[in-house]
Amino acid sequence: MYNGFLVIRKDPGCTSHQVVAELRRLLGQRRIGHTGTLDPMARGVLVTALGTATKLIPYLNEQRKVYRARLVLGVTTDTQDSTGRVLSQAPGTRVTREELTAVLKDQIGLQEQIPPMFSAVKVNGEPLYKKARRGRVVSRKKRPVTIYRLEFYSESQPVYTFKEGPELLVECSKGTYIRTLCHDIGRALGCGGCMGELERSASGPFSLAAARSLPEIAVALREGRLEEEIIPSVRALSHMPCITLAPEAAARIVHGNTVPAGEQRAETALAVTADNRVLAVLKPVQKDGKRFWQPVKVLQQAGPFVKEGEKR
Repeated sequence: MYNGFLVIRKDPGCTSHQVVAELRRLLGQRRIGHTGTLDPMARGVLVTALGTATKLIPYLNEQRKVYRARLVLGVTTDTQDSTGRVLSQAPGTRVTREELTAVLKDQIGLQEQIPPMFSAVKVNGEPLYKKARRGRVVSRKKRPVTIYRLEFYSESQPVYTFKEGPELLVECSKGTYIRTLCHDIGRALGCGGCMGELERSASGPFSLAAARSLPEIAVALREGRLEEEIIPSVRALSHMPCITLAPEAAARIVHGNTVPAGEQRAETALAVTADNRVLAVLKPVQKDGKRFWQPVKVLQQAGPFVKEGEKR
């Protein structure tokens, strides 16, 4: 079984679930998941977790995302992107660079977004997109998001007219809908807008530079060098302190017991072996006035350990 993280360069036209299904077929293992959905029409970074790394998804530092998006002015759709049913058009659209720059500036910072109907957000246990496919529109609560950076990705034009629009560079918090951002920009300009194209170029520490397409993964697997593409968990979670355990302490941890915490004061940490294999996620507990590490997520049970990147 392979363990660790693979950054996939997803092509438009396939779902995140389909990417995972193909990886399972290629690698011959079921224990694979992704860390955050990317819309079917979007391309770019899709982070997948293999084997024991699936248990570490909640601990990844993917709070910031970076996107390149095409804004289409003068058109609104029911999906808030160019794949949806057109709701309105404004053929007389004329937006200057200065007008657009001012609106982009207003969108930076803490914002409130209403999730689109075509989204995976659940209401009463059912994803919104299923309700939308039945023609239903339900009330959705606003959600706080943060836009850290919003600017022209490439050289901007003096004026944008109907169905035109710039490429935008967006750095935002996890959970931000870029198509909703494009919709809100169009509404603020008074002409309406939607998203034309979308590429995720980074998700936390994972970037396109480390991403590989599914065909490239298949070639690496066939040539016996897939291990080179797998990011070890200890590197993917480098924001967390590592507690290196001796064999005796490691055995206690994987059996659910505590070990002395020493001077380390972190709120969470990784228990690792001398060769940087992640055994567990730890949290501190107090016993008789002393501080101990207690496992909250054990990745490997007692017995022979499988190195990340290796197949058992």
